[in-house]
Amino acid sequence: MKLPTGKVGPYELAEMVFPKLKLKDERVLVGPGVGVDASVIDLGEEALILSSDPITGALSDPGWLSVNVNANDVAVMGASPEWFLATLFLPEGSERSAVEEVMESALEACEELDISIVGGHTEVTPGLDRLMISGAMAGLAPADGWVSAAGAEPGDRILFTKSAAVEGTFILAQDRGDELEGELGSGLVERAAQFRDKLSVVNEALTAMEAGGVHAMHDPTEGGLAGGLHELADASEVGFSVESGKVPVAPETREICSYFGIDPIRTIGSGSLLICADPERSDEILKSLEDEEIQASEIGKVLQDEGERSIDGRDLDPPQQDELWKIFQ
Repeated sequence: MKLPTGKVGPYELAEMVFPKLKLKDERVLVGPGVGVDASVIDLGEEALILSSDPITGALSDPGWLSVNVNANDVAVMGASPEWFLATLFLPEGSERSAVEEVMESALEACEELDISIVGGHTEVTPGLDRLMISGAMAGLAPADGWVSAAGAEPGDRILFTKSAAVEGTFILAQDRGDELEGELGSGLVERAAQFRDKLSVVNEALTAMEAGGVHAMHDPTEGGLAGGLHELADASEVGFSVESGKVPVAPETREICSYFGIDPIRTIGSGSLLICADPERSDEILKSLEDEEIQASEIGKVLQDEGERSIDGRDLDPPQQDELWKIFQ
């Protein structure tokens, strides 16, 4: 059976890959799994957090995006991202300037987040029609001060920062900007392009951890909020109930998604953060985020029944493919 374009689904990986992985190193506290953002290695008094993610669908600013999406995966485990490695795949005929531009953009993102670029690989690869970059990020957390997507508990409140499809809105404003300007106006495209400033969740993840009461966090990437909810629920073996009316969707996102005929909650959502929190601490977390001028909302709750996954009382099916690929294909 052929796989669809885009990120291979977690359920396919659970069948094809995960059963074949035999982890013998007892220092591995968190290994590969459905909904898991990063690995955790026991270093004694500290834990090493490791993650990797590629940028394949965006045609603009892949270096900056790569740093931020990888930093997000480490931060949602409760660690501050510190070290980055970048692997660049260039189409045949690429100019030297392409490498320089990507790495200058990646360096800009690293300087913003106080991250060091410590290695990587660069090659010209046959068969590509665009530059692609794959990143890896590492960070440290106290041995007892990290969380994962597998820690959600029944009764937890589900908090959601910023709004749906943040990254999707930015990508479309960049890569389809001319088309959107002609149809929706330059003002909307300019505002959507500013979603670049919303793509990091490092500050909000660390702010939530400091407030306390966080049981699990997850960065909804491909598949958007819908995919993120299912991945988190799979990792924690729980269900969830959310209300669409409580899910923020920015006006720019709503207009762009409507124009392309795609669903915002199933569109790539880096830049927002899912937090599962003790109900007695959720208001405190929301207040801490508000103090940092980070928009956050309570959108639902975690349920005991793993099979109960709903939005507005209706079953919410996991996305088979991110909505963005409908446009790029």
